[in-house]
Amino acid sequence: MASESNEFPPLFRIDVSADTGSGAPTNSYDPNAVMVALLRQLVAGQAKQSKLLEEFIQQQNVNQRQRQNELGQWKEANPELARCCRTAAETLSRVQTQFLRNLTDEVLDNEDSLLDGEFMLNEFVDRFGPRLAHLNGVLQVLSQLSTINTPANQT
Repeated sequence: MASESNEFPPLFRIDVSADTGSGAPTNSYDPNAVMVALLRQLVAGQAKQSKLLEEFIQQQNVNQRQRQNELGQWKEANPELARCCRTAAETLSRVQTQFLRNLTDEVLDNEDSLLDGEFMLNEFVDRFGPRLAHLNGVLQVLSQLSTINTPANQT
């Protein structure tokens, strides 16, 4: 930060020496020069930010490609298990749909008590929340393990 303060001319110069004639503060700055310096600094900051974002995206792409390769190798080594995961994911997807129907029916049937009573809301969340979270997690894993390698999926 100390080096940055030298890039801008001071906005006001006040001479406090004894030999000044007028005694009034002198204002010797060029507003255009200050604006140009600020704009240059802004452009430099944006360029640095863009470079960092590009590096971050490249790193994410490397990680994603590595993960896809490992997943593809696993599927090639375990084709029967991958097919079983696909069947299980399809079945679990139907289970999830039914679970969501039950959940929404419960919400619609108990709207007033859920709005009015914190106890009922907590009971609802305790009843459906963990199951929904775990079901979604298991379904996501099965879906990833069962995806078919198509040219669009391979990078």
